[in-house]
Amino acid sequence: MTPRRSILQAATPLAIATALTFTSGWALAQSTQPVHGGTLRAIVQPEPIALNTTFNTTFVNGIVTSNILEGLLTYDENQQPRPGLATQWEVSPDGLTITYRLRKGVKWHDGQPFTSADVKFSALQAWKVNHPIGRTIYAALADVETPDDDTAVFRFTKPSLVVLSYANAQGSMVLPRHVYEGTNILSNPANQKPIGTGAFRFKTWQQGQYIELERNPDYWDTGKPYLDRVIFRVIPDAGARVAAFESQEVDYAPFDAVAFSDVERLKKLPFIGVGTSGYSWESAYTFVEFNLRNPILANPKVRHAIAQAINVQGLINAVWFGFGKPSTGPIPSTLKNFYTTQGVPQYPYDWKKAEALLDEAGYPRRADGTRFSLNFDYQPFHQTFKQQADYIKQNLKRVGIEVNVRNQDLPTFTKRVYDAYDFDLNTGRWGPMMDPQIGVLRHYWTRAISKGTPWTNASGYSNPQADGVIEALIAEGNPAKRVALFHQLQRIAQTDLPVIPLFEQRNFTIYNTRVHGLSNDADAAQASLKSVWLSPP
Repeated sequence: MTPRRSILQAATPLAIATALTFTSGWALAQSTQPVHGGTLRAIVQPEPIALNTTFNTTFVNGIVTSNILEGLLTYDENQQPRPGLATQWEVSPDGLTITYRLRKGVKWHDGQPFTSADVKFSALQAWKVNHPIGRTIYAALADVETPDDDTAVFRFTKPSLVVLSYANAQGSMVLPRHVYEGTNILSNPANQKPIGTGAFRFKTWQQGQYIELERNPDYWDTGKPYLDRVIFRVIPDAGARVAAFESQEVDYAPFDAVAFSDVERLKKLPFIGVGTSGYSWESAYTFVEFNLRNPILANPKVRHAIAQAINVQGLINAVWFGFGKPSTGPIPSTLKNFYTTQGVPQYPYDWKKAEALLDEAGYPRRADGTRFSLNFDYQPFHQTFKQQADYIKQNLKRVGIEVNVRNQDLPTFTKRVYDAYDFDLNTGRWGPMMDPQIGVLRHYWTRAISKGTPWTNASGYSNPQADGVIEALIAEGNPAKRVALFHQLQRIAQTDLPVIPLFEQRNFTIYNTRVHGLSNDADAAQASLKSVWLSPP
């Protein structure tokens, strides 16, 4: 038998995102005795599109679904893997084989046994085929062998250790083979009424109102979950979400569910806590992406000019109330093992230089003072992204670019940007994840262009030099050489600039102090609430 080494020994610790200082109350909650029972009233905003992250990785889908379905691994607060549906995992010395020992006695919510066949089906039919990120992460996956029900052996044609940084429920959700096999995964009814192995079972989804989950009495983690049910309410109006916390109608909401301008006031209420833990798995940043199919934006001088016309620090201060740090490239500074600024072009705010670049590009001001006009779409996750688009609109107006900010719901946005390519600029958030191979490459790789697939290369950017670097680092087994390739990619990306990385985001969670057991883990904001409990009212 080929000798193997534990990934716990092989994994390189990654930096944890710096958190803002809030008195969260989480440490106190850890020291008290959990109580069974009760209903957690949560907010998910916007409403999920589907309860399956294998073909749409939008964070709101994962907030709900990670309670129902599970991954092979989870991650601790130091971004290190720990057991999920897999209790052990081993990597062969050549990096071409990963063997998972699966948890025994686990059942799907319909009573069927969980086995290695489910893992094989999910990996080969869902993650490798339909997953917008998994298609690149699992590109070198040749097969999954199942010598018995409790063992899954992943065989790769190239080293692919990156998969171990994306094996949680949000990243690589294990689907029930008996429910999905022989069907179209994208349209299976289980995407709306999922059957999982998780701590909570799906009960009902009243579109536009709420999604209700109930306790799984047969959950493998004995004694959990503590809650009887979780109700995820859909509250589109930001003011109504604030009012719901003030009146104690809701208990919990991750991912900046209230306006940043309301955070300081809410923190002063004795029953409200604010925390920033649970987001370092994503290490997210905000961006502006160009549609290079537009001949104006295909000119790199125009893209450089637009970058220099945006006052990023002003944007952070005015719109995000200081919840951010200016980016220097597509890999955030929190990922210290991969980050560099050496030789990476920067575009500091300088509207006069932006004007000069636009003149050089052949777009002088016309008689009315304008140069050209652009349509600008934003991810409608919450109102702050609209405010970001409006702020950038004003920046660009100063240099003669007219911008039309378009408002729409999430399904319309994803169809417009990722299917019809009907946009000039789009803005939102992007998660590089713990290993930037997961979340960065899909903005810059030609193979990531996939019409109709959300959260991939929408710009149409294609550079053989960038492709060569990306394909080399994906297959590189030497950590130092791999890091050097990531440094090279940052220099290419910031030179070509199909995407402007704006600033590294600081997400926050709002909760009622009755809520205990919230996790500090790297992926807590998109992980199971199985350890959460409520103190008596």
